Amino acid sequence: MRGKEVKMNKLTDNIANDNTQELIIEGASCASCVGKIEIALKGIEGVDNAEMNFALRTVLVTGKVGEDTLIKNIEAIGYNAKSTNETSDDQLLDEKEVADQKYYRRLMTQVWIALGLGVPLMIYSIAGGPMTVETTIERGIWLFIGILCAAIMYFAGKHFYVGAWKSFVNHSANMDTLIALGTGTAWIYSMIVVFFPMALPEMARHVYFEATAMIIGLINLGLALEVKARGRTSEAIKRLIGLQAKTARVVRDKKEIDIAIEQVLLNDFVRVRPGDKIPVDGVVIQGHTSIDESMLTGEPMPVEKVEEDEIVAGTLNKSGSILFKATRVGKDTALAQIISMVKRAQNSKPPIGRLADVISAYFVPVIMITAIVSALVWLNFGPNPALAFAVVSATTVLIIACPCALGLATPMSVMVGVGKAAEAGVLIRNGEALQTASKITAMILDKTGTITEGAPKVTDVIIADKAYTEKYILTAASSIESRSEHPLAQAIVDSAIEQQIDPENISDFQAIAGHGVQAQFNGHHLLFGNQKLMLKNGIQLNEFVAKAQQLADEAKTPMYLAIDKKLAAIIAVSDPIKKDSIEAIKRLQANGIRVVMLTGDNRATANAVAKKIGVKEVFAEVLPEDKANKVAELQAKGEIVGMTGDGINDAPALALANVGFAIGTGTDVAIESADITLMRGSLHGLADAIAVSKATLRNIKQNLLGAFIYNVAGVPFAAGVLYPFFGLMLNPVIAGAAMAFSSLTVVSNANRLRLFKPQEH
Repeated sequence: MRGKEVKMNKLTDNIANDNTQELIIEGASCASCVGKIEIALKGIEGVDNAEMNFALRTVLVTGKVGEDTLIKNIEAIGYNAKSTNETSDDQLLDEKEVADQKYYRRLMTQVWIALGLGVPLMIYSIAGGPMTVETTIERGIWLFIGILCAAIMYFAGKHFYVGAWKSFVNHSANMDTLIALGTGTAWIYSMIVVFFPMALPEMARHVYFEATAMIIGLINLGLALEVKARGRTSEAIKRLIGLQAKTARVVRDKKEIDIAIEQVLLNDFVRVRPGDKIPVDGVVIQGHTSIDESMLTGEPMPVEKVEEDEIVAGTLNKSGSILFKATRVGKDTALAQIISMVKRAQNSKPPIGRLADVISAYFVPVIMITAIVSALVWLNFGPNPALAFAVVSATTVLIIACPCALGLATPMSVMVGVGKAAEAGVLIRNGEALQTASKITAMILDKTGTITEGAPKVTDVIIADKAYTEKYILTAASSIESRSEHPLAQAIVDSAIEQQIDPENISDFQAIAGHGVQAQFNGHHLLFGNQKLMLKNGIQLNEFVAKAQQLADEAKTPMYLAIDKKLAAIIAVSDPIKKDSIEAIKRLQANGIRVVMLTGDNRATANAVAKKIGVKEVFAEVLPEDKANKVAELQAKGEIVGMTGDGINDAPALALANVGFAIGTGTDVAIESADITLMRGSLHGLADAIAVSKATLRNIKQNLLGAFIYNVAGVPFAAGVLYPFFGLMLNPVIAGAAMAFSSLTVVSNANRLRLFKPQEH
C-alpha cells in the first residue's frame, strides 16, 4: 500500500463477530417489553448478552446459542421473532420498508374506522348532547352505538387486547395492558349503564363510548405517525448501502461477464472501468487509475492506484481501467463491515438508556396500582356521581401513562446520532462510547501519524563512521526498517527506493517497543532507534548528541544507526504537520478540553511540534507502557480521558482510556483497541465525534424529560388532582391524544439530529 492508502480492511477482523445474531421482534409495544425480552434471552444458557432496540424492534444476541432456541424463548413470553442473519442489508431494509408501509396503511385504516364513530360522538358531546341513559329510546340508541363500538374495538383495537392477553398469560403487563384496561373499563361501564341504568345513581348514568373509540383511533394514529417518522432514522444506513455496487464485471473462462454482486467469489478477477464503483475489496493486478475514496473517508482528493495497491468496495474509479483480484467479498468487505458496525452501534444502549429500561420494568405495574387507588379515592371521597368519576379517573390514568415515549427516547437518538457520526467519517462502536465521548475533559494525542502526516521524509544523513558510505547506511537502514509498521520506518524505505536502493534480506528482526529495532544484516548486528536504545546497549554517542539535538530543534526526528555496537550514522526524518491539525486542536480547546501530546519521539522535536500546533502539555520519549501510565495518571486526577493514536505502541493507552480513538489509516492493533475509529486521517474527526456525542446526549435528555412529563407528570392531573381546586377533570380522550402524540414528539425530536452539523460546534 502506498502514500495515503486507506487501510479500511483493518476494520474487518475487529467488527466481525460470528457469535452475534440479530432478530426482528414482532409484538413489542412499549419499553417494558424490552426488559422482558432481554431478561428472557439472557436467561438462556450460552447467551452472553442481549440488547434490544425498541425503535428498530430488533434484538442483538451475543453467544453460542441456536437461532431456534432464541426464537422459542421469545415466543414463550408472548412475542414473535425471526432472524435477519441470512438476509443482506439492502434486502432487509427493503423488506422493512415494505412491512412498515403495510403496517402504516393498516394502522391508518384502523384510525379511520375508530374515528369514524369517535369524532361524531365527540362533537355531539361537546355540542351539549345528552350522553346519558334516561329513556327506553336512549337505551336502544346507545345499545346500537355500544355494539358499533365493540366492533371498532375488534377491528381497530384487536392488537391491543391480544397483546394484553399475552402479557397476562405470561404474568406481566405492558402498554397494551394499560390501553386494554382503560378502553375496556370505559366500554364495560357504558354497557352496564345501557343494560342496568336503574342500578346506578341518576348522575352516574353517563356513557363513554366516544372515549373508547377516540382513544383507540388516536393511539393508532400516534403509532402510524411514529412508523412514518421512524423510517427517516435509517437514512445513514441507506446511504452507506447505496455506496455498494449492484453488479460486478468478472473474468470467467477468459470472458468478461456482468454478474450480481452476491455472486462474486473470493480470488475472482474483476474488471473496473472509469466511472464504475469498486464492487468488492481487492488488490490491483493490472493497470493504474485514481480512486475517489471520499464516500468512505471524507478525503476529497482521489488516490492513485497501481499494481499491488489495495482498493475498497464502495469507492469510485475515476480514470483508468483496472483488473483486480477479489480479496474480500460479501459481508467480509470493509464497507459491509462498516455498515455492520454502524448497525450494531445503533442497536446498543448507552448507560443513560438502561435507566429508562429499569424504570419501565416497574412503571406499568405502578400505574395499574395508581389507577386502582385513584378509583377507590373517588368512590369513597368523591362527589356524586362518585362511580362515574372513579371510572373516568382510572381510565385516564391508565391511558396517559403508556410508556411508549419512554421506550423510544434513547434508541431513536442513538440511531440518528451514530448515523450522523458515520456520515462524518466517525465509526462509533457502541452506545457507551457515544455517551462517554460527550464527557471527555482531557484528550491525549499521539504525534506521529496522528498530529503529523505519518508520511515523513528523510532530510539528513550524518555519517559518524567514515568506514561506511551514505548508500551503505541507507541500504542497512531500509533493510531493517522494511519490517517495521512505523511511519518513520516507511520514510527511510521510500527514501532508499527513490535513490534506487533496494532493501536486502535480514534475520533475527526484533522490534523493541519505545526504543527501535534490531536485526542481523550481512553478518553485522544492527541497532536502529532513539538515544535510549543506544545508551541501553552501551553505544558511545559523544559529540553526535549535540548534532541530534540541533536536528530535533528544527522539528526533525533524529535516529541513530549502530553497526556492531558502534555508532555508524544519524538519519533525520521530518514529518510534516497535517494541514488541519492546528485548527482541529483549537476546536477541542474551544470546547474546554485539555489537549496533551504524547510521543516516543525525542523531547526537542516534540516541543518544536507542540509549539507549532498550540499544545502546552507535552510528554516525550515515552514508552508504550508510559503512555498507558499517563492515561491512568490523568484518570486518577478525575479527568475523563480520550486517547488518540494509530500505531501498535498506542494500543495499551487506547484500551485503558475512557474513550479510545483510532486513526483509520493506522494499524490493526490500534483499531482493535479503540472505541471509535476515525475513517479520515484528520483530527477534525475527534471534534466531530465529541460534537455529535454531546448533541446526541442532549437530545436523549430532552426525550427522556418529554417522556417523563407525558408519562409521570400527567398522572396526577389524570387522577383528578385539579378537581378540588378548579372543578376540572381530564378527559380520557385528551389523555389518549397526549399519549399518542408523545411518541411522535420523541421521534421528531430525535430526527432533528439529522440537521446537526458537527463542524459548526
